[in-house]
Amino acid sequence: MTQDEIRQRLGSNASVLVQIASSGDGSPEIAWGDTFFFVRDKSGEPKKMPFSTIVTKDYDGFDSDSNLNRGGLYRLNLEIEKDEFAKLFGFRPDQFADNRSKFDFSSQDELFPHPLYGQNSWVSIINPGVNSSAQINALLDLSLGRALRRAAA
Repeated sequence: MTQDEIRQRLGSNASVLVQIASSGDGSPEIAWGDTFFFVRDKSGEPKKMPFSTIVTKDYDGFDSDSNLNRGGLYRLNLEIEKDEFAKLFGFRPDQFADNRSKFDFSSQDELFPHPLYGQNSWVSIINPGVNSSAQINALLDLSLGRALRRAAA
């Protein structure tokens, strides 16, 4: 699954704004090239927080556990339901700190809690591929559905 395939899949929903950060949109330079997915609220304005992101590099001093600077890598990050998180990993998001050592945050095509936001029900995968495509497609649907329900409330 490529970054473009993910962008097309989520962006095919008219309620989703896909933003690839660049110098022209006011994004900080560190985020340039990364992708942020927002849903629009009832008025059509994008929500302030993304429901999914694609990051293409380490954010030194902040988010580098996935060692994305190895080249040719990206990490898909998805906000999901707490119950789904618990089903996937066998513990609640608020127990992430106690279970952190169980995960290799640099492994490819393998789902893991987001290195920084796992406690907030975010999950991640580096370069999703054949082994994870069905699971990732289901999680993309779940994440988008959750964001749309919250925007409609």
